[in-house]
Amino acid sequence: MSALILYLADLIAVTVLAAGVYWPRHRRRDLVVAFFGINVGVLAVSALLANSAVTAGLGLGLFGVLSIIRLRSDELAQHEIAYYFATLALGLVGGLGITPIWMSLAFMGLILVTMGIVDHPAIMARSRRQLIVLDRAIGDEDLLREHLEQMLGAEVTAVSLQKLDLVTDTTTVDVRYRMPRAGSRGPRAERPMAASGPAPTPAPAESAMSTATAASATAASVQVPAAHSSSTSTSTSPAPGSTPASAGAVAAAPVASLSGAAR
Repeated sequence: MSALILYLADLIAVTVLAAGVYWPRHRRRDLVVAFFGINVGVLAVSALLANSAVTAGLGLGLFGVLSIIRLRSDELAQHEIAYYFATLALGLVGGLGITPIWMSLAFMGLILVTMGIVDHPAIMARSRRQLIVLDRAIGDEDLLREHLEQMLGAEVTAVSLQKLDLVTDTTTVDVRYRMPRAGSRGPRAERPMAASGPAPTPAPAESAMSTATAASATAASVQVPAAHSSSTSTSTSPAPGSTPASAGAVAAAPVASLSGAAR
């Protein structure tokens, strides 16, 4: 009868841990399913080991297989690993059945209270951690810290330089920082510097308009000499009723000028 009470208490505890503590704070459905599956599996294995003559070495080997499967899955954050161990511990406590029974129930309650308090959003709420890739290579830690404080607008508490690439001019850094309190102003953000490269390329519409304007101006400049030459030819052409001698004098003038130039 006491074993059934412990099994029921374990199921209630893992439900509170996964659905009441973890899900409202982190919202990962896949891990909620994993917590329930691992807890029930560990509860069943530990209950069978407690009621049989199997040695402790075999039990430890089974739990080692479970840990290998977990480590070959997707990468987890540190707080998610803590929830994993909490679900494992609940299954072990419920399956092994420590006597007296109230001690097992007390350990389950201790696990729930610990996870509920240490993972509360109000605990160290202003502390943050980011992996940042900067678009410049900064090897000096003091300059790097100052640049990060200006960029994040927060107090940088720890800096760990992960990668300094001088070829691509980038810096990968692991930053721990503390956000300012509500209503207070953090470090002043750094203003972006003006680019010193070539002038920006105009938009396609503007480029087409400028090309059309240049083409029309060129056409106008070509038409003006043409009109001038036509008016000149009109003024030099013989008027109606004029004598052929005048036309011959006009035609002889270029010949005279050419013979004079030859002399």
